[in-house]
Amino acid sequence: MKLSYLFICGAVFILLSGCWDRVEVNDLALILGSAVDKNKNNTIEISAQVFIPKKSGGGEQGGMSSDGGNGNTLVRSATGVTVADALSKLKMKLPREAFWGHSKILVIGEKMAEEGISDLVDFMMRSPEARVRKKVFISKGSAKHTLELISPLERSTVEVLREMTEIHSVMDTPIKRLAQMMAGNANAAAVPWIEILPPEPDVKKNQTVPYIKGTAIFKKDKMVGHIDDKVTQGVLWLRNEMRTTTISVAPSEAEGLVTLNVIKNKSELVPKINDNQWSITVKINPVASLIENTTNLSYKNPNFSNELEKDLNEAIENRVKKALAQVQKEMNADIFGFSEAFYRKYPKKWEQTKDQWNEIFPKVKVYVQVASKLVSTGQADTGISRPEKEVKKK
Repeated sequence: MKLSYLFICGAVFILLSGCWDRVEVNDLALILGSAVDKNKNNTIEISAQVFIPKKSGGGEQGGMSSDGGNGNTLVRSATGVTVADALSKLKMKLPREAFWGHSKILVIGEKMAEEGISDLVDFMMRSPEARVRKKVFISKGSAKHTLELISPLERSTVEVLREMTEIHSVMDTPIKRLAQMMAGNANAAAVPWIEILPPEPDVKKNQTVPYIKGTAIFKKDKMVGHIDDKVTQGVLWLRNEMRTTTISVAPSEAEGLVTLNVIKNKSELVPKINDNQWSITVKINPVASLIENTTNLSYKNPNFSNELEKDLNEAIENRVKKALAQVQKEMNADIFGFSEAFYRKYPKKWEQTKDQWNEIFPKVKVYVQVASKLVSTGQADTGISRPEKEVKKK
């Protein structure tokens, strides 16, 4: 009986002991985002954007921080011979324990991207502090400068970049996906490329935002170039990552433009090997709605709507072909997933020829098949300024 009593008391005491290793929020430095640059002397510079908590009812909410950043954040940096060394020195510059659980983005400077990012990605995948869902960006010039900008709308540039990848049709590359692409069959990767917009007139130099201006292309772990946002759209069609976009076409039957909103899409890669000739068919099936019509055509007429679908098919096909010409032919970087498609369908053939993929990939014949479907033409036949007698319905 006494033994049972002692056992129960011991269990109660253990449960009441609390969290001995708990760290209070007031003792944490909340990291919102980080940046990594490579200096001229080959040292690594790591910068962190730290959230500044505000006392309720006190102080101004805007303005520039003396440590870089704005009134909501500050930026701290440290330099080391390796990523881990720089990170340990950065922690020494923070008066609180660094908490990386809220870190949402990683910006990599242009110089480091060109010289290689394998060590950085390897560290991020191993580190227990790093979030594998953290979004990665490549910046033109200094990555640190991106964190120091003052966003006129959001509380930080971290939020600006994160939201851009969620609401726009751009490349979205978390650190885990970047590692998978770099280690994949093609050893190629695509990462959003950002540039800094010039500030508005009569506005401070730092009061502007970074903007996604295309995609950085990697072979193995080095950036070999970048493509603009229009070519990026062709890449997204090929990768089945186009969520929504707006396309304007000029119908051959009438003067004016028709603007369509692509609301849904499905793309499929169909590989084929015939007598050592490698080819792949890209099947793209977008669903679109008409949102603006400056012509005199009534697209309630099936004949006109069928022709409009063909015009949309041609516009999408042209964007895909531009992406193929620049990325496949010029850069020889398989960011489209062609190697994975061939590996899944022809595993034995792939094992025999995978070491020759760099020679095979630029010669792969690509057939583009686009089959658009127009699901809505709107309630009005044309604009309200056009008289009914001018509307061509047949």
